Amino acid sequence: MDYVLDQYERPMKDLRISVIDQCNFRCTYCMPAEIFGEDYPFLSQDELLSFDEIARLAEIFARFGTEKIRITGGEPLLRKDLDQLIRRLFEIEGIEDIALTTNGVFLVKQASKLKAAGLDRVNISLDAIEDEVFQQTNGRGVSTKPVLKGIEAAEAAGLKVKINMVVKKGMNEGQILPMARHFKDSGHILRFIEFMDVGNHNGWNMDNVVAKREIIDMIHKELPLEPIDKGYYGEVADRFQYTDGDGEIGVISSVTEAFCSTCTRVRLSADGNLFTCLFASKGYDIKSMLRHDQSDEEIITELIRIWTGRNDRYSEERAEGKPFNEKKIEMSYIGG
Repeated sequence: MDYVLDQYERPMKDLRISVIDQCNFRCTYCMPAEIFGEDYPFLSQDELLSFDEIARLAEIFARFGTEKIRITGGEPLLRKDLDQLIRRLFEIEGIEDIALTTNGVFLVKQASKLKAAGLDRVNISLDAIEDEVFQQTNGRGVSTKPVLKGIEAAEAAGLKVKINMVVKKGMNEGQILPMARHFKDSGHILRFIEFMDVGNHNGWNMDNVVAKREIIDMIHKELPLEPIDKGYYGEVADRFQYTDGDGEIGVISSVTEAFCSTCTRVRLSADGNLFTCLFASKGYDIKSMLRHDQSDEEIITELIRIWTGRNDRYSEERAEGKPFNEKKIEMSYIGG
């Protein structure tokens, strides 16, 4: 396969598709309740891409190298009949992996049919193992029980499971070791994510970042770790295995150790705007092309133009001290 390359010779291999901008949680680092309240103007049904439109775009992306699709939100399991979309994506030639990012609450009812439709794996967000802390971080007072039951349901359905924990100083850094202990022998990979400055409302400050090195050192003192190689080009997490052989963890360090140089991801918002960086301030309106009957070839030409002109390296530029004054897109809209 001859991949389409951007200005830094990064291939476009991973397509992240947001299917809805709404969520049942109000996590402070993503959708703080004081901003995303009852009057927040979420997208209407007509504004969302239809499953037909999403499937058509996925087929187009697959024609020039995209191999992996991740379904995101908001909370994607709030989108009705999501398994029908998964089934259609599974049938696309060239798509080798379909994943879903979710808070896990609705997996008890949906995991089996999602697996039957062709879903390969799920990334489940869980920012604390202790109820009191988790109830504060999710902004809805939800306990860990429904998430843990969702993890069990995903495993029982045969889905591969990873657990994602966003770590923010002053919020949940005290949960790093309890989370490591809980999932060490579970067969699931726990991934710690540095608190990122995505969007405009999460109050990000470098002082709130718990760095990768701190996370690893904290765990290593009790549960010895050793580094292992990444599994593939473009993998975002640095991997570490327990020296006793009982599992591994990952750390996504986009703040302290940026990985822009190997970023292969492009993101499609729920209303059909394309973004070439998680920290972008603007996207490209692809929905209009779909709804104005432009041909696949015209859409391909536009996508190639967008990607070959891509020169995003926001996290590296942040580390270099370059100022960024534009308003960034919200994580709940772009899909993480």
